[in-house]
Amino acid sequence: MLRALRQGIVVFGLAALLAACATTPEQPGAVSIPPNAGVYKVGNPYQIGDTWYYPREQPNYDETGIASWYGPTFYGHRTANGEMYDGRAMTAAHRTLPMPVNVRVTNLDNGKSVVVRVNDRGPYAKGRIIDLSEAAAKALDVIATGTARVRVTYLARADQFDETPPEIANALPAVPAGKVDTAALNIVPGATVAPPVPLDAPAAPLPPAAPATDTQPTGQVTTVPIPAATHLYVQAGAFTTAANADRLKARLASAGDLFVSPIDRGGQRLYRVRSGPYDDVESADAALARLNGLGSNDAQIVVDQ
Repeated sequence: MLRALRQGIVVFGLAALLAACATTPEQPGAVSIPPNAGVYKVGNPYQIGDTWYYPREQPNYDETGIASWYGPTFYGHRTANGEMYDGRAMTAAHRTLPMPVNVRVTNLDNGKSVVVRVNDRGPYAKGRIIDLSEAAAKALDVIATGTARVRVTYLARADQFDETPPEIANALPAVPAGKVDTAALNIVPGATVAPPVPLDAPAAPLPPAAPATDTQPTGQVTTVPIPAATHLYVQAGAFTTAANADRLKARLASAGDLFVSPIDRGGQRLYRVRSGPYDDVESADAALARLNGLGSNDAQIVVDQ
């Protein structure tokens, strides 16, 4: 999200993104951009602080975690794909999904579920998986609490606007023909931290999906059953072999009470390295910070029963 960039975080591999997002019609020599201009893009790998992110096509994306939201301070600024941010629209920011795409966000605390249009990058706060617009946060009852336990599920590419000037479309990186092969990526020039090794398994089991009767960001709120109780865990990794999980647990032992949690998913046994459970975001954030301090930059907060 642009607020992280404005706070002075150095981002490597985002030169084209910054050039597109920093341009406004008021600047001398700037291109006049229609309010709804925007292009479909995936984007290049980039680094925020000590963490690498790999934007890619993710048609099977389905993840639990913590959502936050951003409000009027960012009205009128360009999003990462060239659109105008409007907090009254059902939009959101995500670190690695293509843009624009529609995803369903379900509040696991109250069962409220809405479709939002992902058209921006962020959030860059550790332990958050999506930043909601003010309208989306209101629909999910996240305004008062500031955060919520959510499930985010990919639906489809979002409709595109046809008003993008060629000057803007040509300034943004081309869309890759397929998924980004993270294993073959080199360090981005100027970076001081090597890219992390991608995990070899999904992060966590998920509750039942919300009905897909509405796949457009219309603001319609669907209410779905929620689990009787959910907890927060900090997950450092998930592996298909127990030996890899045990090695990671041993390396991070000084962080506290880590354990290996096996689970059968899709006919395959996974071994997850976790700490928790935690019943509040503050405790999970503190545990995540301890793991990050040991170099576990891929650790994330997940929601599970």
